[in-house]
Amino acid sequence: MQRSKNDVWVGLFVLIGAVAILFLALQAANLLNLSFQSTYRVEARFDNIGGLKPKSPVRSGGVVVGRVESITFDDKTFQAKVTLALESRYSFPKDSSMKILTSGLLGDQYVGIEAGAEDKELAAGDVVTATQSAVVLENLIGQFLYSKTAEGNTSSTGKK
Repeated sequence: MQRSKNDVWVGLFVLIGAVAILFLALQAANLLNLSFQSTYRVEARFDNIGGLKPKSPVRSGGVVVGRVESITFDDKTFQAKVTLALESRYSFPKDSSMKILTSGLLGDQYVGIEAGAEDKELAAGDVVTATQSAVVLENLIGQFLYSKTAEGNTSSTGKK
């Protein structure tokens, strides 16, 4: 009887440990959102979203104010449509702008909101067009190499 009681406690302890590890893994991968706040949906259009993914955070001033709900492609404007679920307790002016930023040098990407100055506020269903696309590292390296190549060609011909 004593052995089976110990087995139950050990099994329960192992089960709680497995649930805790699963919870931490989902939190670390940004796949679990335990916010029970009501949200409103806003759409933003970007030329290039880089590596932005659904469930990525939306931040303003470093504070998470929402999540990316979905990403689709508009074949009429040839832009990415990003639907954002912003928490209702946060309101932003209608002329706010959005950027796709990166956490650190090579970290995950997120949407950053810079508040505008207009009196009207963003409401559910609004479309934000004042956006700045993601900075793609490959494009930056290509521009740098191209400028260095062009610089080398002018110096080798003797022109300044």
